[in-house]
Amino acid sequence: MPSTSSANVINLQERKLKKSSNDTVSLDVEPGTSPKIIAVSSGKGGVGKTNIVANLGYLLSNMGKKVLLVDTDLGLGNLDVLLGIAPKFNISHVLSNEKSIADILVDGPGNMKILPASSGVQALTHLAPPQLEAIRGQMFSVAAAYDAILIDTAAGISSNVLFFNASAREVYVVVTPDLTAITDAYALMKILSLQYDIADFNLLVNQAESAKEAQEIFNHLQLVTHQFLDISIHLRGHILKDDNIAKGIRCQRMVSDIYPNSSATDCFKAIARQIYETLPGPTH
Repeated sequence: MPSTSSANVINLQERKLKKSSNDTVSLDVEPGTSPKIIAVSSGKGGVGKTNIVANLGYLLSNMGKKVLLVDTDLGLGNLDVLLGIAPKFNISHVLSNEKSIADILVDGPGNMKILPASSGVQALTHLAPPQLEAIRGQMFSVAAAYDAILIDTAAGISSNVLFFNASAREVYVVVTPDLTAITDAYALMKILSLQYDIADFNLLVNQAESAKEAQEIFNHLQLVTHQFLDISIHLRGHILKDDNIAKGIRCQRMVSDIYPNSSATDCFKAIARQIYETLPGPTH
């Protein structure tokens, strides 16, 4: 794990990047205690974020919770592809006022509900604030029916990504041992902290060789965030490298579904259990 290199890169970034008061945006998060809305995000693409959302949602639904998965990678959505479903309508039909969000929800594996995004529509990758507000308003209009809403954001630091992270009650940032994934995760947390006053982040380390490697990645990110940012990060778990994940993706099934005894599934179960214990309603 390139710990020294990642620290050096982040130090270099801090010498180049400064907070701009003109970039500060304030969003009101929907009040109330139910449901729990979690944004799962990443600074870099290809870190397994969508797969994590799908597996956690599936396990939570199997635990008896009502779960909605929201794909907010609006122009390049692939949650439906990963789950092997083919929705007739998607978020583009909501933005064109042809459908409401309640109209486009589809059933997913394990009794989950899915709010699908569109794919290959460039105009949806950078929506205007009124359009984003309209989506969020409709999303909250159906929220009361669920115990947990997991938002699968796009990767990076676009306005869409920042908006949906700021709309969630908790932010989970996914990293891998890759140097660029670590430094891009730091950049995402930095911007959300400076522009949206988000002070608490949860870290998930994907594709880890071991629990020790995941802990080392967390330790180094915690060190640099403590040095440069006024935020707290919490290690919520890791997912070990497991060839069964790729096998599941190839057949559009989740590893926790078709390989329930795999090492990756054990990791997903541990993370899902943590979330489950914080959800409304009775726990077991």
